[in-house]
Amino acid sequence: MNKSIIIILLITVLDAIGIGLIMPVLPTLLNEFISENSLATHYGVLLALYATMQVIFAPILGRLSDKYGRKPILLFSLLGAALDYLLMAFSTTLWMLYIGRIIAGITGATGAVCASAMSDVTPAKNRTRYFGYLGGAFGVGLIIGPILGGLLGEISAHTPFICVAILHSVLLLLSLLFFYETQKRETRVTNTCTQIASNSAAVCIKKSLYFWLIAYFIIQLIGQIPATIWVLFTQYRFDWNTISVGMSLAALGVLHIFFQAVVAGTLAQKWGEKTTIILSISIDMMGCLLLAWVSQVWVILPALICLAAGGMGQPALQGYLSKSIDGNAQGKLQGTLVSLTNISGIIGPLCFAFIYHYSIVYWDGLLWMIGATFYAILLITAYFHQKSEITKKVVF
Repeated sequence: MNKSIIIILLITVLDAIGIGLIMPVLPTLLNEFISENSLATHYGVLLALYATMQVIFAPILGRLSDKYGRKPILLFSLLGAALDYLLMAFSTTLWMLYIGRIIAGITGATGAVCASAMSDVTPAKNRTRYFGYLGGAFGVGLIIGPILGGLLGEISAHTPFICVAILHSVLLLLSLLFFYETQKRETRVTNTCTQIASNSAAVCIKKSLYFWLIAYFIIQLIGQIPATIWVLFTQYRFDWNTISVGMSLAALGVLHIFFQAVVAGTLAQKWGEKTTIILSISIDMMGCLLLAWVSQVWVILPALICLAAGGMGQPALQGYLSKSIDGNAQGKLQGTLVSLTNISGIIGPLCFAFIYHYSIVYWDGLLWMIGATFYAILLITAYFHQKSEITKKVVF
């Protein structure tokens, strides 16, 4: 594994740490500036701001990396993030926190650039494996972030931000020294393509791939179901305490990392990306069905395995889409995928929390059944889409 890939993985871990780090300490930090009555409102808005900035700026950073190269965009983002976390660490007013979260969302939208750089340096046949490594690295960061924030938050609400600012500074130096530009100069976007694509992240993406972009969004959206209701669901159905819930989420996180970083690439190399995608959707659907009807606690383990295995669909789809477009549109593609992920992260929790709240009186498994139904529709549509593609190839 070359140095550039290691830097890409470290940046991905650090971006994920930044997401999870703020959650345990933000309420304490907000209490320094606002009253208890408005705490929940500001907390929600600040979290939503971060996701919104990522939706907007992931495609922009991706397009800029297509035009100017991956390295300058990553260096700019790391520098901006380091300065931003220092701003939040020494914030003295509420507006500084808001500015900080906006900048953090912009500079943290490097997922598209990292994925584009990964596609630059990996052979097509191994791309799903390395996208799986990216997913695994992000999962590791999401586990470390809340732990780090909680531990350092015991010192003060500002300490975690100082720590992450230092980490970004160190990684900035390492990237400057050891990260080599991954995009070949001859693959940079031409002026013509840049002008045509200036207002669209998907212009250079083939129309035949739109179905798979929709599939990617649906997979990401359904993945928000456990993220939104797991705590409420397990407490209601099994009367679990905080420790049990925490252990189950930790197990899901570890399993998710394993399937993305280890299993997805192996299956894609053996059976191909499309087969891996269909298999992961089918397994995730089984997990949703198990959770909809489960009445025994022991069934939670196979259900968790199914949900984690369903995570293989993301790197497999990334790999397939990445192989299907030109190198000068990788940033646009990856930016689109990051935006779709973040849009699902905004829409999903809002919709699913609402549905669960009103369905729990009648059946607490309804939301899982809705997820399974969406997957079934997606599988049927994928079958006919593939059949249509085969027919077109035969005709032409």
